Amino acid sequence: MKARLNHFATAPELMQAVVTLSNAVNESGLEASLLHLVKLRASQINGCSFCVEMHSREARQDGEREERLYLTSAWRESPLFSERERAALAWTEALTEIAGRGVSDEAYDTVRGQFSDSEVTKLSVAIAMINTWNRLMVSARTVHPVAKVVA
Repeated sequence: MKARLNHFATAPELMQAVVTLSNAVNESGLEASLLHLVKLRASQINGCSFCVEMHSREARQDGEREERLYLTSAWRESPLFSERERAALAWTEALTEIAGRGVSDEAYDTVRGQFSDSEVTKLSVAIAMINTWNRLMVSARTVHPVAKVVA
């Protein structure tokens, strides 16, 4: 697969604003481990190999267990996730798959059962941010530098 475009080269000022917001999300006060799971799950849904590779590697570097990374796509069937993580993953799926569905009261009630209003906002922006990154990387066909190309 050949990359199409380098967004950083074509619109550096705008991409710097994206990076600034992304850094603010990372410093929002939400647990780093939770943010890793959210970023990984949204990236799986969106089929962003760049982000799946990057966020699973970063999660490992921060001490995340391999089993939890493997089971992020099947979190509902796994006992390895806390209720807070489950609520965040459900919210991630609801916001990532919002087109044509909206966001149900049930999804909102679930996330509010584990997160304060402020945390729901932070989590929602984190989900919007990873969805932005996914769309940028997928549309540009960006391949992560550590990925090996199989012939």
